[in-house]
Order: sequence, then structure tokens, then C-alpha cells
Amino acid sequence: MTDDRATAPGVRGVVSRLAERHGELVKFATVGAITFVVDTAVFVTAKSTVLEPKPVTAKVVAVLVATIVGYVLNREWSFRLRGGRGRPHEALLYFAVSGVALGLNAAPLGVSRYVLDLATPQVSTLTEHVADLVSAQVVGTLLAMVFRWWAFRRWVFPDEVGPLR
Repeated sequence: MTDDRATAPGVRGVVSRLAERHGELVKFATVGAITFVVDTAVFVTAKSTVLEPKPVTAKVVAVLVATIVGYVLNREWSFRLRGGRGRPHEALLYFAVSGVALGLNAAPLGVSRYVLDLATPQVSTLTEHVADLVSAQVVGTLLAMVFRWWAFRRWVFPDEVGPLR
């Protein structure tokens, strides 16, 4: 009798193969998942307490906190093998790129709230909360993530730093 578990690749094997082929992307996505949790927790907490009348401000604060966590994790893990820049220059570029990404992240929430007017009293409280979460945490996060992946690899953590970069 054979043990099917011994021949099946399993989750660990799949993750191992993905990490070998796409290590940076897997690490970047893992950091993204961690910072998504941080971002969501700060956003929901701030939006439902001290920043209740200012959801876009709550989103900006949440993204700033998550960005700081993300810099440390990306520098020390995701892009650890890249470099060539001094830490101050790298950090400045990271936060500049993240500033653009913050705008991309908050824009869908601003459109939802102030252009589409998906806020009480025009819509129910439940609709407002769902619209806020979808626009800020799904649409905004996806836009910012794609931009960050491209920009971090291109400018912040390049393979090599040439004279024109």
C-alpha cells in the first residue's frame, strides 16, 4: 500500500517551486498581504472612531502606517539581494514611489465618496461601508500594488545602478 501524501507535491512543494522561479514576486506578495492586513486594520479602526467623518484621511493614515511596515519588510526580505543604492537614497525613492501609490490607493475611495456620492444619507450605512471597503481595499490596493511592483524593481531596488538611473 502506498502513501499518496508521499508522492503528492503538497502545498510546501508548490510554494518551494514558486519561490525558486518567482522568489521576489512571492516575497513581495507576502509582504503585500501583511501590509494589507495592517492597512485594513488601521483603516477600519480609524474610519469607525476618530476619523469617522474623514474616510479619505483615515485611508491615507492607514496607507502611511502600512508603507513604513512594507519598507522594512521589502528591504530586509523581498529585495534583500538587490541594491546598489545607499539606504537614505533608497528610502527616499521608496517613500516617493509609495506617495504616488498612496494617491492611486486613495483615488477610488475619493471617487466613490465624492463623485459617485456613495455616502449616507444618499445611500444606506451598509452600502457606504461596502463601497468604502471595495473602493479603498480592493480597487485602490490593486492599482497601487501593480504600480509598486513595477516602480520598486525599476527605481528603488534595481538589479544594477548605472550612471543614468
